Amino acid sequence: MDLLYIFLGLAVGIISGFFGLGGGFILTPVLILFGYEPVTAIATSLMYSIGTSVSGVFAHLRMKNIYWKTAITLGLSGVLATQAAHPVVMWLSEKDWDKIVIPALYIILMGYFAVQLLRKKKNTTTAETPAENAFSMTKALMIGFTGGFLSTTLGVGGGFVMVPLMISVLKLEPRKAVGTSLVSVFAIVSAGFLTYAQSITLNYHFGIFLIIGALIGAQLGARLTSLYQNHQMETYLGGIYAATIVSVFLQLLHFGHIGLGVVSVYIIILLLVFLKDSARYWRKKASAPS
Repeated sequence: MDLLYIFLGLAVGIISGFFGLGGGFILTPVLILFGYEPVTAIATSLMYSIGTSVSGVFAHLRMKNIYWKTAITLGLSGVLATQAAHPVVMWLSEKDWDKIVIPALYIILMGYFAVQLLRKKKNTTTAETPAENAFSMTKALMIGFTGGFLSTTLGVGGGFVMVPLMISVLKLEPRKAVGTSLVSVFAIVSAGFLTYAQSITLNYHFGIFLIIGALIGAQLGARLTSLYQNHQMETYLGGIYAATIVSVFLQLLHFGHIGLGVVSVYIIILLLVFLKDSARYWRKKASAPS
């Protein structure tokens, strides 16, 4: 069973490392489909995201992709938001509404992002990196609070919300947005996880093996990004959102096993595509004249 946990963490880690997003937005609905209570799935995903965000911070620190003033502001407002969101989630759980409200929020959010990604044009304009004095405290606080609230409510790192907002609102270059968000994501998921850990019982054994797989998978996924163009990555990511929407919707209709099959099949196909393209890349590299 431990190998299954490591493989799940590895698979989600490859996907999250490839797309530059935390694995919580995939792991939480998958755990719900496995039969975990939504609150337990959220807390486990937050613990998982601690490991992936730490790994990402070190990688982007080496590449100098972090704006520390923005990252600290996002992190502080995000941590405050986790404290505001936690009682909301616990109240939903007490009322037994969490099994409907949380999946419904997932469907709405992922539906929006899926449409945006799958309709996105291939030729896009890259955001310009702002000058240091262009920092906006108000905008950063707003983005951090939004990311922190959704992180604790849905068990995601918050990066899948904060990164696009940082690009569109703060006008950050995408690489800088990803690197900067990971610092705040670490603070947000840590605060959210510690809050949950004091109020519910968690399977830490399960979480640790998930993280072991994620640390390996995230590195592999990051290396795969050099093999694909931006529009291919956006299409693949849009497909993940779409598959997860279908899976969570089927869960609401009490067809959880079919839903789990849908998202599993898509991820397996995607991993096989990665394996095929990696093999082709290495064959070309091996046959190329020195």
